[in-house]
This record gives sequence, C-alpha cells and structure tokens, in this order.
Amino acid sequence: MRHPLDPGWAQALAPCATQFQLIADRLGDLNARNVEVLPEPDNILRVFRQPFDRVRVLVLGQDPYPTPGHPMGMSFSLHRNVRPLARSLTNIFQELHDDLGITPSQHGDLTHWADQGVLMLNRVLTVTAGSPGSHRGLGWEEITQQAIEALVARGTPLVALLWGADARKTKPLILGGTNTAVIESPHPSPLSARRGFFGSRPFSRTNEFLVAHGLQPIDWELPQ
Repeated sequence: MRHPLDPGWAQALAPCATQFQLIADRLGDLNARNVEVLPEPDNILRVFRQPFDRVRVLVLGQDPYPTPGHPMGMSFSLHRNVRPLARSLTNIFQELHDDLGITPSQHGDLTHWADQGVLMLNRVLTVTAGSPGSHRGLGWEEITQQAIEALVARGTPLVALLWGADARKTKPLILGGTNTAVIESPHPSPLSARRGFFGSRPFSRTNEFLVAHGLQPIDWELPQ
C-alpha cells in the first residue's frame, strides 16, 4: 500500500490508522507465503488519491476482480488493455446505453468518471488472485465504512449507487445525512442483472439529482 493519500482522505481516514497497519501486516504475511494479492500494491489505495472534497457520486462495489492484470483500484474499472471486458462491466455499459443512449465502450477504464468526482469504492480493497471474496473480514470493511461516513458528514450533495446486497447494507449510513440520495438495485453481474439492475436507470437518475442540487451532470461517455 504505497503513495500518499489525498489530504482530505488522509484526514477523514485518520481514525483508521491502527486498522491500516493491521491490514498491512496481514497482507505482508500473505506475500511472505507467496500468495498473490490483487490489485498491485500501488493501486490498493488508488481510490483514496482522488480529491475527497470533489466526490459527488459514490459507486459502491464488493471487492476487486480476482484475475491478475484486471483490477486497477477502482470498483468495476479495468486496466485499459483488458479484453474481454468483465461481464458485470458489460452489463453496466448495456444499462448505460439503455438509459442514456451511450454506445458501450470498447475498454473498461473508468478513470474519466473518477476525474469528474465519481468515487468507485469497493467494500473490500484487496483479494487473493483467483479467489473472489477471499479478503472479506480482513479489516477493510471498517475502513470503507469510515470513508462512507466521512463523505456523508460533509453535508454536500452526494448520490450513492448501491449495486448488490453488500453495497445495499450501507444504505442507512448514507440516508442518515443531508443532501444525500441512494439509487439501489441488484448487482450488475450476470447472475442478478436481470432481476432489477437492467431498467434501474442509475445514470440519468444520478444526473437529475446533481442538476437539482446545482451541480454539473456527469459525462458518462468514456473517451475511446
């Protein structure tokens, strides 16, 4: 876990200093046993290098893609050269097309969204290669809960896209603030996308919320 955090995030997550050290020790133990941890060390905390004060949309995921070379430290986002795209991301792009008419992207790098204040946060920030969900209970949940609570506590407009059961458990944290909204649905994975993710219109609804609060809408179309 390298690189300094954005100053706003450093302050917001300061209460988690002991938890960060505990996780670092646990990851060190895994590395000592030659267990491959994803994403790469430089990208584990990448999401917290985004400016804390500029976050206006939260996209909450579960944990990183478990395939080496795929995760890049932002939920659902892939390194630009990854093909084929993850099926969850393909479904996200399909819903984006159905919602706003945007042609599905040929790559999965969502940095363009992040640059506009969309925080793509996983509940758990690491995973063992080839083993989805393997780092649940490692300690990340406490840190990401602190991150969510800090965003809400700012009191500035925030819309949260909660996709899937894990993400939806955080709904009370978000709705406890002012100027916050939740758009929730099943996860976009192939196992659940047709049970309510498709047709949920999260992108247009997010922009409606932002405009209603005097903010610029998100340009969801990714540069090719």
